[in-house]
This record gives sequence, C-alpha cells and structure tokens, in this order.
Amino acid sequence: MARLLPARYPSSMPSLGLAVSGGGDSMALTWIAHRWARDRGVTLRLATVDHGLRPEAAKEAAEVAAFASRLGLSHDTLHWQGWDGRGNLQDAARRARRRLLSAWAAEQELGAVLIAHTADDQAETFLLRLARGSGVDGLSAMREARQEGGLLWLRPLLGVRREVLRDLLRTQGLGWAEDPSNADPRYDRVRMRQALPALGALGLTVERLSDTAARLAEARDALAVQAALAARLLLRVEAGDVLVDLAGLAAEPVEIRARLLSAALCWVSSAEYRPRRAALDRLLADLARGAGGTLHGCLVAERHGVARIGREPRAVLGLRRAAPGVWDHRWRVFGPDCDELEIGALGSAGLLQRPRWRESGLPRRTLLAQPALWQGQRLIAVPVLEPGGAWRAELVGGEDAFHSSLIPH
Repeated sequence: MARLLPARYPSSMPSLGLAVSGGGDSMALTWIAHRWARDRGVTLRLATVDHGLRPEAAKEAAEVAAFASRLGLSHDTLHWQGWDGRGNLQDAARRARRRLLSAWAAEQELGAVLIAHTADDQAETFLLRLARGSGVDGLSAMREARQEGGLLWLRPLLGVRREVLRDLLRTQGLGWAEDPSNADPRYDRVRMRQALPALGALGLTVERLSDTAARLAEARDALAVQAALAARLLLRVEAGDVLVDLAGLAAEPVEIRARLLSAALCWVSSAEYRPRRAALDRLLADLARGAGGTLHGCLVAERHGVARIGREPRAVLGLRRAAPGVWDHRWRVFGPDCDELEIGALGSAGLLQRPRWRESGLPRRTLLAQPALWQGQRLIAVPVLEPGGAWRAELVGGEDAFHSSLIPH
C-alpha cells in the first residue's frame, strides 16, 4: 500500500473506495487498507457487486457487510441484472462490475477505488493474452494506477502472491469465500491458473511472467509516446472526424501506423477496446491502395491522399437524447432551455431541410452523423452548419482529448 498511496493523503480526495468480493484477495486488501486508512484519517468505503449468478452471492455480500461493520466501515451491495445468457459471461461480468463501481464511486465522491489484483492475476492475464495472439499492449502488465472514466483505479497488490494474502488472513483468524467458478475449467483463466505450476517447473514462474509483462509495459509506453508525437504531425480533427496524412502515415513503422489508426477509430466511435489487429491491417492495406471501408463504428474514406475517419451514420441512426446534453458519448450540445427538443443525428432527412449544406465544405457522410436539434421530425438547428446560432456543439475535451487518448493513463 505504501508504494502507491502517499503518506499524507490529498485533502482533495478524503475518501477511498474498495471493491470487495469476499474472496481471499479482496478480504486481505480490506484488512491492509483499513489499517492504512485508519492511521491517516482517510475514510474507507466498501462495495460488493452481487452479479445475481449464484445463490451464495447474496450471503457472501452480507458476510462482507458484517466484516465491514466490525471494522467500523461503511458497505454497499451493488446488484447487476444485465446478463442475458449470451456472449462471454466473465467479460460481461467484469464490465458490469466496472460500471457499477464507477457509478457508486461518483455517488460517494470517492477519489479512487482499490481493486485486489495480485501477481498471480498478472501472470494469468499474460498467459491468456499470449494464447490469443496479443501484441505488446495486450501482453503488458496491468497498471498499478490507472485513470479511467474520470476515476483513479489502484491495484496495490500486483507485486504480492495470492498465497501470501491467504497466509495473512489465516494469521489474523479471518475467513474468506471461495467462488466455485474460480476452479471451473470451462473458463480460460482457470485453465491458465491450473497450468501455472507446470509452467513454473520450466522456469515460467509467476514472478518471471510478471517481470516480462512489466518490461513489455515499458515498451508499450515508449511506443505510445512515439505514436503521440507522430499524431501531432499527421492527424488533425475536423467536425469530429480525424483526418490522416496517408503519405506521412505510410512512412511510419507498422506498429505506429496501427496505433494511430486504432486511436482514431476508438476516439471517433467512443469504443472502449481497440479493433482486432487483423482488421486494422486490412484497413491500412485498403487505404494504401486508395480505398476505404467501415470498421469499429466508423466510416473511413480516402481523398487526395487524406483519410477521413468519421462516425458511421448507421451507428447513430435513431440515437436521440434530451437537449441539452452529451450525445454519442462525445458531443456536448448546449443552448436555450427547452423541454421539447432532442439531440439526434442530422441524417438524410435533416439534409433535406438544409438544402444549402454544401456551402459548409464538409462531406455529406460527415454531415449525416453530426448532432442536430429536433422537435419530432422538424429540424430546429444544426450547430456545425450554423456556428453563430443559439445552439452549439463541442467535442468533449476538444482535439486535445484525442491526442491525450494516445497516451495510456
């Protein structure tokens, strides 16, 4: 804890959150964090996510609440009811945990949230991603501190083995819950966990795998800096689209090309994860021969040596929300108070109501995905076509947000 958390905790973050499942790792972190927070006058708040997937989960959450009460700590149980039985259960559960904890942290005005990932988790993740053919970024170590969604996530136990934490609990006479899914070989992570002893006998120990992941993280960060420098020279933002100098892009190493294109696609679409490398390589090849395509919710077109990466109009078709507000996760639209207006894509129906749209100089495909103000089927305002009007639309964070996205935080 002392390596990550300062001896004098910032007064701007007087409260700290802790995600506690009831398992050995998070229960040990609770004990450690409680002592750290108590000595520094920091308020510690606990939360348990009940995914509703096992009948025992409610009982385990209640046991965590009782443990928190014995320590004099507050505790909340967060419920997930979003599983529809399709897709990757563990991935869906992980995403749900992050969303629920983020909302809880914002409501509690927490400065950061601690999560109990260990050295074993680091090694298992490395093997999982190696099996999937991941590159430098995928194989890199999890960060001890990561800013995401406006919240600081801290992993103070990444250098600690899982069994060390259980020894701590045994010494303190504390119990923990065992999730049976952690021993279910149907899950890839469990198979990697079960393979670790055999790999360790070959020299591929948890410590060695974690060290390798850490070195790859250093390479990842160096590549990210190079990509950010190249982006300042080769990429610019116009009306929410990213414009790419293709000749300059072609002169960059393949890895930098992929990073730049991936960053542009993720920023335009507000996607959490990068597209697969094979899809990126195909798009780069298409652009090199003067073609375009669609990928990751974006429309990519080439003209006069410049690639324009914009929002795919179909991806925002029918997407409406009350005005003013944030639309498509990246446009902040504001203007006069009016309860009857909605923000939606301009679309072809909107262009028909603005016949002089060509005077903007923007491509039709760009305009189709622009935010507009609607009253039912009647178009009220199009900020990009009426810059001096009562309604305005700004990219959240502006162009700097795009360039910042190239550097992992």
